[in-house]
Amino acid sequence: MNFKHILAKTKRKYILAPLLGVGFLVLTAAGDRYFEISKNIEIFTTLFKELNTYYVDEVDPNKLMETGIESMLASLDPFTNYITGADIDEYQLQTTGRYDGIGARIMKMGDYVVISEPYEGYPAQKAGLEAGDIILEIDGKSAQGYNTDQVSELLKGQPSTELRLKIKKFDSDKIEDITIQRTEIKIYNVPYFGMLNEEIGYIKLDNFAEKAGQEVADALKSLKTDHPGMKGLVFDLRGNGGGLLNEAINVANVFIDKGQKIVYTKGKTSDANNEYTTMNKAVDTQIPLVVLIDGGTASASEIVSGSIQDLDRGIVIGQNSYGKGLVQITRPIAYKARLKVTTSKYYIPSGRCIQRIDYSHRNDEGKALAVADSLRKSFKTKGGRTVKDGAGIEPDVTTEEQILSDVTYSLFENNHIFNYASSYKKSHPTLEGGEKFKMSDADFEAFLSYMKDKEYKYNTETEAQVKKLKEIAEKEKYLAAIQPVITDLESKISLDKEKDLVKHKDEVKRMLEMEIVSRYKYEKGRIAASLKDDQDILKSFEYFSDLTKYNKLLGK
Repeated sequence: MNFKHILAKTKRKYILAPLLGVGFLVLTAAGDRYFEISKNIEIFTTLFKELNTYYVDEVDPNKLMETGIESMLASLDPFTNYITGADIDEYQLQTTGRYDGIGARIMKMGDYVVISEPYEGYPAQKAGLEAGDIILEIDGKSAQGYNTDQVSELLKGQPSTELRLKIKKFDSDKIEDITIQRTEIKIYNVPYFGMLNEEIGYIKLDNFAEKAGQEVADALKSLKTDHPGMKGLVFDLRGNGGGLLNEAINVANVFIDKGQKIVYTKGKTSDANNEYTTMNKAVDTQIPLVVLIDGGTASASEIVSGSIQDLDRGIVIGQNSYGKGLVQITRPIAYKARLKVTTSKYYIPSGRCIQRIDYSHRNDEGKALAVADSLRKSFKTKGGRTVKDGAGIEPDVTTEEQILSDVTYSLFENNHIFNYASSYKKSHPTLEGGEKFKMSDADFEAFLSYMKDKEYKYNTETEAQVKKLKEIAEKEKYLAAIQPVITDLESKISLDKEKDLVKHKDEVKRMLEMEIVSRYKYEKGRIAASLKDDQDILKSFEYFSDLTKYNKLLGK
């Protein structure tokens, strides 16, 4: 027999054996997995029945099951969620930007829910509802004690249906019966765009619901048409938590031309592995571009800001983004419920994934941790700049996070800024300066007088440290000896806190101006007023005014 033929047969024999072994192991592993699934479902079902039958007190089966589902999903990642049939309207609002109702934001204040801001041009505003109006009754039923979710559900309904409200006007004994006809409400992805000065345009994108890309494109076209001398654009993604993946591609396509890969995804199933490229001609690929981000910039916002950075299309200014590199899809479940489940990770043009938290590995306490700096990998932008994965989008130019002082936060928390703005509107039928309104010193003195009989308690970090010192001193038997010093410290802190409103005058004025403008100009006015003295925008001006500096940062 030919030696080579024998050798070939022998090789095939010993090659075939391991392959069969692997196949057997795979089948065995799959069988074991399905057995474990079947076993645990049976255990869960039996346990659920036993609890409902024998637990000493009555249990709500729906609540018990929801608790079990939520706890199970919580062990995975915070983005894999169970959406009940009752929550489906909220989910649809997030993805479509539409709902049926009267068009107003609401908030809880005391025993009632109040109007916090009507949407301009929609039924609530047309019917005369204003910020601060208290909702006493809805269709003849008292709304006392209702929370915002309960009131929101009652305000929604089919378009053209009528809603009867009993309203107590802000800071008044006046009661009004109002009939409003519901309609479809559209929440725009781009709530505001305009010019920051004669040469620099601005677009604010809040969401990535349906038509986000079209709205950004329309805003940019409008700015270019109305202001042909525009020489730069600030694109604001701060606080934008993301949305639809396809809209992220469409938004990027406004600035990045057709055929460019923006993101690709990798997951467990073949359906989860996809590549997404721009499909249309861009609106403008040349205008100098600054993208603003912060810790609230997440997901689809990070795809857009990250692709602009990776492709050296513009510079990113602000603070590190959130770091969500996980993609979710929704799957239908029984009884109109849905499962929003993480199916893949996304990778932006340089090849990096910006996911910050590793949910697949947890410490001994079960906590998922951020990717260690030592494990972060370096990648290159189109022009050769170094960028890293594993920690969100790191800005090209980092600015300091603007954190509210304790006193200003307390004013917000106790609704003093909200109420003063409503009071100001009541005594000032028109607003001098419109969106550019600035409080005078006399206006601020009026606010200080307004606050004299108002409660706004808050604890400073200094007070927390003094309290901690007292506890340690008492434990170590030193308290009696140092009590006079501590009492003196507490007295000085208390006196100083009385001056905090004046000490933080500029910050408090800025917050008041934004809220007051919103009473006259609604959301657009609030955003426009917020841009005055914005540190990130002022920083962007440095690069627009010196294009050599801008290009150098991009490695050009």
